[in-house]
Amino acid sequence: MSTTSKNAAELLDATVLVTGADGFIGSHLTERLVELGARVRPFCLYNSQGSWGWLDQSSTDVRSRLDVRLGDIRDPRCVEESLEGVDYVFHLAALISIPYSYVAPASYVETNVSGTLNVLEAARRHRVRRIVHTSTSEVYGTPATLPIRETHPLQAQSPYAASKVAADQLALSYHASFAVPVTVLRPFNTYGPRQSTRAVTSTLLHQLLGGAREVELGRLDTRRDMTYVGDTVDGFIKAALAEGVEGATIQLGTGQAVSIGELFAMCCQAVGVQAEVRQDPRRMRPDASEVLVLESDPSLARERLGWEPQTPLVEGLRRMADWIRSQGAGRGDAFLHL
Repeated sequence: MSTTSKNAAELLDATVLVTGADGFIGSHLTERLVELGARVRPFCLYNSQGSWGWLDQSSTDVRSRLDVRLGDIRDPRCVEESLEGVDYVFHLAALISIPYSYVAPASYVETNVSGTLNVLEAARRHRVRRIVHTSTSEVYGTPATLPIRETHPLQAQSPYAASKVAADQLALSYHASFAVPVTVLRPFNTYGPRQSTRAVTSTLLHQLLGGAREVELGRLDTRRDMTYVGDTVDGFIKAALAEGVEGATIQLGTGQAVSIGELFAMCCQAVGVQAEVRQDPRRMRPDASEVLVLESDPSLARERLGWEPQTPLVEGLRRMADWIRSQGAGRGDAFLHL
């Protein structure tokens, strides 16, 4: 669903930087911003192939309108130069795989914390209109109360979550200390086309569409609040344009959580197959690190942003399955991509 905010016209001819534009949510956000008439400057991780990540699959018209910058969010000078003349910043660049954070925690601090510092410093000097900083529901850990509200205490249960807590607090401190116009946006579990197979929804659909009838999963009792990527993108744009949300933290979620077992059954329904589950220890977190349930209270997003998710989970799964088919069906070995 397209953004319907009456303020969307403010993006017309504005210069917008999207860090992490080569990734899952970032590429969808970049394309939506182009549709809205913004001058979009995607910041993508440098690589020797010159690839723009998922933006390589964007239409020729979209790609011709992008001012792509290849760099590294950990390099302050590179970030500084990329923010010159920018009006709005959507900061999505991050390392996000929870399993890998157990293996290489220092890289998460360097990218997620130091990278965020670089963006904040550059935005402060260039006096941008708004920074939308991307958080994660993982910062809550297993919650003490449900639904989770923005005031819930933060409890990092993985190195990834700890790096995001630090980045969020750093962003909020720049608003308090230097009046940098930061809004922290905290999406719950976003799913949809282009999502990595490290994520449970993507690995489920890839395995089923790849012909697997015994699907590899971790725990089946954990519960997650699932939001379709198009709805998440709408929330990002509304967060950039809403009045009076500087210094605020706002969640994006549906307010409903499903167990992984229930999600598996819904994926089977979306694909039209029957399958069974075999639990794979490689997809299990350490017991004390497992987050048992994430269920948002979306009332603040509704009140402050005028945002509500529009895509039912079954419909979103069908769209995602159709996209995977369009890419050449699934991969039976998707569970290996942690």
